[in-house]
Amino acid sequence: RVWPSFLTCQCLADDGYEMDDFLKREHSLTKPYQGVGSSSSSHWDLMGNAIITTEHVRLTPDLQSRQGAVWSRIPCYLRDWELQVHFKIHGQGKKNLNGDGMALWYTKERMQTGPVFGNMNLFTGLGVFLDTYPNENNNHEKKYNPSTQRVFPYVSGMVGNGTLAYEHDRDGQSTELGGCTALVRNIPHDTFLLIRYTKNRLTIQIDVDGKQQWRDCLDLPGVRLPQGYFFGASSVTGDLSDNHDLISMKLYQLTVERPQEEEEEEELTVPSVDNFEQLNKVEVQEEGMSGVQLFFTIVFSIIGIFVLGVVAVVMYGRWKENSRKRFY
Repeated sequence: RVWPSFLTCQCLADDGYEMDDFLKREHSLTKPYQGVGSSSSSHWDLMGNAIITTEHVRLTPDLQSRQGAVWSRIPCYLRDWELQVHFKIHGQGKKNLNGDGMALWYTKERMQTGPVFGNMNLFTGLGVFLDTYPNENNNHEKKYNPSTQRVFPYVSGMVGNGTLAYEHDRDGQSTELGGCTALVRNIPHDTFLLIRYTKNRLTIQIDVDGKQQWRDCLDLPGVRLPQGYFFGASSVTGDLSDNHDLISMKLYQLTVERPQEEEEEEELTVPSVDNFEQLNKVEVQEEGMSGVQLFFTIVFSIIGIFVLGVVAVVMYGRWKENSRKRFY
């Protein structure tokens, strides 16, 4: 079905944007996936356990310890763009017995493996994560504020500058720009995600309810992404698994009017987010003292009080003796 494009055009018209009548095919991944593979004319590279079928690019099968990815070979120099993603996550595992999820990328690096949904950590650019397994809820080493805990599956965004690390055990919560819950596993209807970047504003919307309507997930101004990065998608499974299928990625160029001063802005070299520190809402709660710590604290406090008492008595006795000697 082609209705997502229609909805996007309608949505953009409401926002004052216009979409070109054609998608950017060199940056899009669609059936029958003729531009994917190892030939010199291919626009996309497969990596790891990813395979092509007639219906989708399967990044990982429903098997343990697999990882796969697909990466564009052509850097994107569009200033304003929108990426529509048609995907499917499904498997035999029951709730909370599946993992780990998939990620969509617009990054300087490509064709790298690592711990972030199959891609490298310390990446440079944008990552959008469809996380299906809550690692944080199973991490008992630290206590977190319940108000910051999220319901999974969860969609979130992150901008990396090459030095910012995605913390796997905390599901990237300390670096996320925002996100939303999205029930995307074993859904009987099509599931879609939309990433829009225009005028330094990042918007993520989802359609996972089968209503053919976009639902807001993240809307953040002050996001600054350089041009010339690569689009990609990756996935990973560990002890738990799922099929992670990418059905299509369609990139559209957005036509946006800009003031002359914006047109003459200096070209970006490093991704950044305005006021990023204020977006970090994770509050680590101070852990209470253990029983052993409390016991020794009480013991040493009693000893300290006793010593001070003895010193006070001795000092008082000496003062009285000196006073008596002066009197006689």
